Amino acid sequence: MNETIKNSLSLEKIYKAQQSIKGVVQTTPLAFMKNFSEYYSANIYFKREDIQVVRSYKIRGAYNKIQSLSKNELANGIVCASAGNHAQGVAFACKKLKVQGTIFMPVTTPHQKIEQVKMFGDEFVDIKFFGDSYDDSQKAATDFCKENNSTFVHPFDDIDVIAGQGTIGLEILNDADTQIDYLFMPVGGGGLASGVGSVFKSLSPETKLIGVEPKGAPSLTMSLKKGENTTLDVIEKFVDGAAVKRMGEITYQFCKKLLDETDTVCEGLICSTILKVYNENALVVEPAGALSIAALEQFKNKIKGKTVVCVVSGGNNDITRMEEMKERALLYKGLKHYFIIKFPQRAGALKEFVVDVLGDNDDITYFEYTKKNNRAEGPAVVGIELTTKEDYKPLVCRMKEKGFLGEYLNDNPELFQFLI
Repeated sequence: MNETIKNSLSLEKIYKAQQSIKGVVQTTPLAFMKNFSEYYSANIYFKREDIQVVRSYKIRGAYNKIQSLSKNELANGIVCASAGNHAQGVAFACKKLKVQGTIFMPVTTPHQKIEQVKMFGDEFVDIKFFGDSYDDSQKAATDFCKENNSTFVHPFDDIDVIAGQGTIGLEILNDADTQIDYLFMPVGGGGLASGVGSVFKSLSPETKLIGVEPKGAPSLTMSLKKGENTTLDVIEKFVDGAAVKRMGEITYQFCKKLLDETDTVCEGLICSTILKVYNENALVVEPAGALSIAALEQFKNKIKGKTVVCVVSGGNNDITRMEEMKERALLYKGLKHYFIIKFPQRAGALKEFVVDVLGDNDDITYFEYTKKNNRAEGPAVVGIELTTKEDYKPLVCRMKEKGFLGEYLNDNPELFQFLI
């Protein structure tokens, strides 16, 4: 790591940040999770940043940064780019400190997060929408700063922001009554992992630090593989709080040095995890907030008998996305399958399919069929939900035997994208 960067983030600076945010930012609980602990035969704790006043940890870095700015730096207002959570932290800080802010957000930002930004910032923020990703919005925001001589508040690639996020690490170690063996943290831009990782390497060097990314946006994993900070050409935007094409220059240096391991989690497992914590623990977590929890499944053999902390980074989940999340979770578990079915164009064909092909517990959840000609067979797109994934092969065998099987769509991304 560059020595200048390393020395710019001292433990003292993080303690100072802790004092600067005191009374504004909540000290969130380190909660023991009984069901996860029993399932993984480990002691699992969640650091509950999802219950912050803005429902994510981002308020820590945003407030610490903005309160540190001089009058000259604040004279022409502050500007940020964010997919939602950083924007909420900035909006809250602007109103609290009575500072004018301009916030650039991707047009793909969930509606729930947009409304929250408006609520927290009130008359102190102006929202501008630009581009499909954080990276697009950031470019527009930096251009705006140059034109208006405003101060840019970066969501992650800033030492004061990183120091603010690092206060999470101080709280975890203060509340833990035993040695922490594993710490799982989501990684998008890398600010959280950089700050918390710095604390743990100083105060708890035995703890294994695991950075977790969405499979569709593995900027750190790809950068480590190539040996340099790398920009991804295309990313999956589903995990909006952690979907960046390129992580920070400063945070890359920190993460490369501090993290013991990185892991990528597929979006289906993330959705399955969101539903699990909601159904079993009554917790509402967003996709980025579920990253660290989802990674437990891929580390289940390593963490047996260990003490594990997952940083639950946020709970800003748009309720309108729940159907999509349920669909992705079913697909991940092998319980939802889409087919093109070749129906003979004669009376009784559908009844034959239902009676002789479907299993007793198989459920048709999607059906689209139009008879447009006089051909002997007419295709229909059919979605089938199973009770267990083991029912899939027998179902396909019966389709083949009866001559109904046309094409399996789950493995055809060009067609499948129109169904979910």
